[in-house]
Amino acid sequence: MNKVLVSLLLTLGITGMAQAAGDAAAGQTKVALCGACHNADGNSAAPNFPKLAGQGERYLLKQMNDIKAGSTPGAPEGVGRKVLEMTGMLDPFSDQDLADIAAYYSSQKISVGAADPALVERGAALYRGGKLAEGMPSCIGCHAPDGKGNAPAAYPALGGQHATYVAKQLTDFREGVRTNDGDTMIMRSIAAKLSNKDIAALSSYIQGLH
Repeated sequence: MNKVLVSLLLTLGITGMAQAAGDAAAGQTKVALCGACHNADGNSAAPNFPKLAGQGERYLLKQMNDIKAGSTPGAPEGVGRKVLEMTGMLDPFSDQDLADIAAYYSSQKISVGAADPALVERGAALYRGGKLAEGMPSCIGCHAPDGKGNAPAAYPALGGQHATYVAKQLTDFREGVRTNDGDTMIMRSIAAKLSNKDIAALSSYIQGLH
């Protein structure tokens, strides 16, 4: 085996260690602080706190890293994702801790809520058909018809999420309060085309989607 190949294998081994997958069993021992708002199994009881259960592992890890970067006291504007309630809370956790927590919550099963019957038709039309005349695509392209998202691509699962939380995120994307959707600004551009009534209907539909 030549020196170049040995060096390559060592490099790959080190990289693999640095990006080690999360351990769900280890993560369960690290979520006591998280459980105060999100519940021990990730199904938060409060509608303003997101359910984490069943969420894609890559998406959860990205959000925690973004929140850790953006919610640390003194973080400059435009860095990460600012969540006032989580200011400084993730600072004590290492990269491995966050990976373990993501793996644990991803392994749990989300509880599904119910949609307002009066809003289902409008919500379903937006989720499945978008607003093509205004250049807004449907939600199913990234989040799947059943709301399970696309875990490998880090597109979040939406089905069963609290309507109150979803509505706030869509509003924050629309108003530019939340900006961690990447340079392509995909969620900001989509949310910009949603009225308050659209957001209410879409969020309610998502809450009951499964």
